[in-house]
Parts: sequence; structure tokens; C-alpha cells
Amino acid sequence: MDIASLSVKRPVLVTVFSIIIILFGAIGYSFLGVREFPSIDPPVITVRTNYTGANAEVIQSQITEPLEKAINGIENIRTISASSNQGSSIITVEFNLGGNLEAAANDVRDKVSQAVRQLPQDIDAPPVVTKSDANSDAILSMTLLSDTRSHLEISDYAENVIAQNLQTIPGVSNVQIWGQKRYAMRIRLNPKELSAYNLTALDVKQALDRENIELPTGKIAGNKTELTIKTSGRLTTVSEFENMVVKQDASNIVRLKDVAFVELGMENEESVLKESGTPMIGLALNPQPGANYIDISNEFYKRYEQLKKELPKDYEINIALDNTRFIKKSILEVKETLLIALLLVILIIYLFFRDWLIAFRPLIDIPVSLIGAFFIMYMMDYSINVLTLLAIVLATGLVVDDGIVVTENIFKKLEKGMKPEEAAIEGTREIYFAVISTSLTLAAVFMPVIFLEGFVGRLFREFGVVIAGAVLISAFVSLTLTPMLNAKMVRKDPTKRSRFYIWSEPFLWD
Repeated sequence: MDIASLSVKRPVLVTVFSIIIILFGAIGYSFLGVREFPSIDPPVITVRTNYTGANAEVIQSQITEPLEKAINGIENIRTISASSNQGSSIITVEFNLGGNLEAAANDVRDKVSQAVRQLPQDIDAPPVVTKSDANSDAILSMTLLSDTRSHLEISDYAENVIAQNLQTIPGVSNVQIWGQKRYAMRIRLNPKELSAYNLTALDVKQALDRENIELPTGKIAGNKTELTIKTSGRLTTVSEFENMVVKQDASNIVRLKDVAFVELGMENEESVLKESGTPMIGLALNPQPGANYIDISNEFYKRYEQLKKELPKDYEINIALDNTRFIKKSILEVKETLLIALLLVILIIYLFFRDWLIAFRPLIDIPVSLIGAFFIMYMMDYSINVLTLLAIVLATGLVVDDGIVVTENIFKKLEKGMKPEEAAIEGTREIYFAVISTSLTLAAVFMPVIFLEGFVGRLFREFGVVIAGAVLISAFVSLTLTPMLNAKMVRKDPTKRSRFYIWSEPFLWD
């Protein structure tokens, strides 16, 4: 029993196959991420090292250059760029397109750990290796400002209230806080007083290291009692810092307040974020890999409206950035194009068959094939973007071709007086290889796109695979579901023609 006979004689089996394709496609669609373009960014690894107080030349010679020499030996590196600034070194390593981000990060960590022994011993902390991908850029951001609160108070509210609320949005990787100010005890030394007491800034630093420390002190145990000892060595208030002993001899005690002015202030006073002179803090949302940008945006705006209701009167929040607007507009345009294409295909098929019942049969190929393509996208870890939707639009006209050919050949058999089931089987058998060859030819045209290298190849890879997949699914549907529909969905009198058919017949043959 060939596929044509099986399709006509086992209609339930064929229907179940088509339902399974639609079901798998719908499930795959629910897991697809939504973004503007395919994710084509190469793996990028960043190595950041902080060395407080060192100038750019020291950073370059003692930190950046040793790390660069160590990292240079890693395979598949495309470019290395470095920036040596006051107190910090940043090295950005870009790997070849298609590389594994995790493997690249591990390779960089290994090389950096080997080079640590060549770095200054008093750096703030070991170099930090971080990884980023196509989702490293913020897609949404908002601002929090107040004309009555300080930068420190605004930062505290942004970090502990708003950021905590936004962090729980499904699909959000992290919330960046721009212009954040942290509390710090600022000690402003008086050079004259230091000179008068025969002290230097290094003496003050050593005193801070010695006095502002909390060490484990163990416990006291007796016959019946055991007590844990806790010593409060950390200085926390301005007065505690002011009364800290810097120097002590037989005749004199020098405290910090004698040689410096102490105040609770900002950790970083060199930069500030303001809007029209009003202190402001920015919060930006970074998506997880493969996240649905539209779902994140919808949930963000729900929480944004809720935050506006709960916000203290002297605070104000505004939307600063929304990259999802362009994605929504692009996808909306493609959806409109898809709808227009679908309507035109339906109209053209009807004009040629001049019978809605006959025209409906090949049209079933369109939803089954296009929905099934979403499962291919899910299996290939693709996303819904402008190019994949463009592929769906173009496939709308391609997937219906096989169904039209099969239906037209079966229709010829019916006009010759054959029974519907016989016509469906015989008509499908005659063009079986023609349908297969046509579909394989179309797939062969688009599939080679996957072999293109570079950014262009990665950009259009999803486009080619989606079209080829939809065409191959349509070939299967055309040889199974379409013959079954042509055998079962027939009028009692196959020779009966519609009014439009009768009216248009003289114009076509005269």
C-alpha cells in the first residue's frame, strides 16, 4: 500500500499526523523567544582588575600587559582590546563567531589564574572574568529622581525597593543600576596637622587597617557553660572613626579627628547622574538568553504602573529606554504582511478553481506547514524575529504549491467521471515524484544558506532553514492530507458547478 492509498483509506491516521504536526508546532511556538534579529553576537569575555590609587601607566605596565600576554595564547580569539585607566584595567576578548561561550570563559579564567602571580600583590582583588552575549545590552530602562532627596537616599530606594521588584520579572537576567551612589566614610586629611604631629598618610592607613578590623575570637568553655565571644572591631559611625587612635606615645595620643575631617558621604564623588539639575538614578533590565522580549516588556509595564501607585510623593519615575517598541512594530508589520499574503493566496486559488469547497482543500496545507515550522525553529534553538517571520511570509506562497498541483490533478480525474477515492489515489500517484522533486528542489535552494560563514551567514541561517523546513512539511501534507480531503470533501454531485464557475466559464474559453 503506497502513501496515496494509505492516506485515502486511513483518513483518521492522516488527520492524526496533521494534528500532531500542529500540536508540536504550537508547543514549540510557546517556548520561542522574541527578539528583533537573530542572536549573532560572538562570545565576548571581559577581564576587569581594580588597583586603587594607581595611575594609567602603572596599570598598563603592571596589570594590562601581563594579562594580555597570557590571554594571547588562547585559540579562536578574534580581537583583544584593552583599556588602562586610573585605578582599573579592562581587557575585552572577542572570540570567533560560533564559539562556545562557556569554553571561552573557562580558557580565559585558566590563563588569568596563571598570570595572577605576575601582578602586584596589593591589588584590590584578583581579576574578575565575566562573560557576555547577544543579550548583554539593556532592553528597558527607567529613571528614579527626586528634588528633595539626596543621591544616597535615591540609590538606596532604587536598590532595595525598585530593583528587587523588577528582578523577579520572568526572563530578566539582572537589573543594572546606573549612577548608583553607595555610603562610605570619607576621611579628608589635613597636611598641616599631619606634619605637626610628624605623621604621614601611610601612618593613617596603617592605623585604619589595624583598628578597623573584626577578627574571630573563639569561645570560652567551662564545666557547665560554653560562651561564644564576639568582638566589635568594626568602626561604623563618624564618632568612632574620629576617636580612633592613630599614634600614641608616653606624652600624647593622636586621634583621627586631630589630623583629618571625617564625614559620612558617597563612595564615588567623581561622577553624578542628574536630569535638569535633579539627582537621578537609572535602572536597566538585561534579558536572559532566549527570553521573550515582548513578555518581559508587558510584565515590566504592569509593574511600572504598580510602582507609580506605591511610590512616595517626593519620588518620580519615568521610562528612559524601550527597545522592545521597535521589535513590536517590526513584528506587527510582518504579521500584517503575512495576513495580506494569506488572503491573496486564498483569493488566487479561488479564482482558478472557482469553487470554495475545492479551493479549501489545498489551503489546509498553509496552517499545518507554517505551524509545523515553529517546531523546527524550537528544535534548532531559533527565535521569532524579523527574518524568521519573513521566511514564514515567503513560505506562505511556496507551501501551497504542492497542494494546488495535487488537487488540480485529482480534479481532472473527477471531471473524467472517476469516483472521488479512485481519483484521489490515481491523481496523487501520477504526480508523487513531481511533488517530491519540486519540494526537494526548493529546499535545496535555501538550505545551502547554513554553510555561509560570518555575520551574514549567521543572520540568514534561520531564514533559510525555516523556509526549507516549511516546504518539506508541506510536501508531506500534500501527499497525505490533501488526497484524503479531496476524497472525503466532495459534493454528492461532483459535476455540479458553482454560479461563479458557470458565469466565468465563457470568458475563460472564448
